[in-house]
Amino acid sequence: MRKRVIVATAAAAVAVGCAVAALWIRRSARRWSRVERIVRDLNKRCATPVERLWDVADAMIAEMRAGLAAEGGSSLRMLPCLLGSLPTGEEEGSFYGMKLGRAKLRLLHVQLGGKDARVIKKGLAEIPVPINLMVGTSQELYEYMAVELGKFFVEEEKHSNTQGVTPHEVGISMSFPVVQNSASEKTIVEWTQGFSIKEKVGKDAVSEMKEAIEKLGHNMRVSLVVNETIGTLAGGRYYCSDTVAAVVLGMRTNAAYLESEHAVPKWQSAHPRQGEMVINIEWGNFQSIHLPITEFDVCVDNESPNPREMTYAKLISGTYLGEIVRKVLLKIAEETSLFGDDVPSKLKIPFILRTSDMASMHQDQSADLVAVGEKLEKTLGIPNTTLRMREIVFEICDIIAKRGARLAAAGIVGILKHLGRDGTDKKAVVMVEGGVYEHYRLFRNYLHDGVKVMLRGRFSDNVVIEHGCGLGAALLAAANSHHGRKF
Repeated sequence: MRKRVIVATAAAAVAVGCAVAALWIRRSARRWSRVERIVRDLNKRCATPVERLWDVADAMIAEMRAGLAAEGGSSLRMLPCLLGSLPTGEEEGSFYGMKLGRAKLRLLHVQLGGKDARVIKKGLAEIPVPINLMVGTSQELYEYMAVELGKFFVEEEKHSNTQGVTPHEVGISMSFPVVQNSASEKTIVEWTQGFSIKEKVGKDAVSEMKEAIEKLGHNMRVSLVVNETIGTLAGGRYYCSDTVAAVVLGMRTNAAYLESEHAVPKWQSAHPRQGEMVINIEWGNFQSIHLPITEFDVCVDNESPNPREMTYAKLISGTYLGEIVRKVLLKIAEETSLFGDDVPSKLKIPFILRTSDMASMHQDQSADLVAVGEKLEKTLGIPNTTLRMREIVFEICDIIAKRGARLAAAGIVGILKHLGRDGTDKKAVVMVEGGVYEHYRLFRNYLHDGVKVMLRGRFSDNVVIEHGCGLGAALLAAANSHHGRKF
């Protein structure tokens, strides 16, 4: 009797265990079904077939033309920049450049040897910008920049044989909109990206920087202040006269290109001597019904400091790519409990997942996706992930990166088509700078592939995407000196 009880009890325990296991399997299957449904829907809504890319490119062209015709007529600023000359590669001498970006000041020095020698020597330094200066006055910021440039100048000139000659030209580029006022001929900086400079309205950036440097008594003269994308374009022209456009793809994104003066009706001031002028598109604010926007993008936009603005930038720039991935993972965690019954607390923190983290996971080439697992644990507090979990995260990164890169490609092709340089006639070179393009290899590959697919094979012959040299501001100063013209 006792044996029968034991056997019955054991059988019941086995049955219960089997039932529990079956229940767990069913729950796991349902969980994965929900996860895969979310990812499939994401992939569908982020799709960028070539037809949609051309719709985006054509919409970009329409917005460009509207922005050239009149102020405020487009989502694109289309800011004209009247330059005396762009670099040709024949410049000679010693020149300096400054690049002010997100809390960082980059100082450049180049010694140019003309057409045959090109860049003989270059110096580089990067200096952090104190937070208090990012919210102070323009005078305080420019004086700080002048002091740091002065220190850099003194060190560089110790090893130079150009002391005591004509003042060294200095070119300055900034990661902010720079407006040339055609009536007053002032160069005005519109501060963004964490900079909230007081007394900014109507201040001429060139004059202020000249005054700040003159106070220090250094043998230097400020030639110009331009947007960083124009600096990228100038760097491209120095090495290749076929350069027609430039793009920045980093934490911020923008594009600039060379336009015929006759295509800019809104410019009512002096016209360029060479018949063309540089246009700073400020394409981050591009908006179109053809952009593939998901619920995650809407959420990111609503929580941003500038809702319903900078739509294009929020799809392609380094500031937002990682945050979009985080939003997708958060939904999966909340609706499927994939990462445990409780949503990981770190996963709830906005912008904790940087685009550099996303790139590290996306570019993990190990069989077990080890880097993905490490990032999930260290950055998001999600330990003990399975390979299947890591594969899902990898796929999400791929979807978001591919969409962003191909949309950027559509913007580039739109510019080229507007110029009539989309691979059908003369060679066209587009220079690209920025951390996303430089360090995110798969994003860069998707961008190149997007351009190639849109142009159907003409890419390798007539359209070339090149990495920028990073010396644009100094090279513009050199062009100013070499040609003896004022900007």
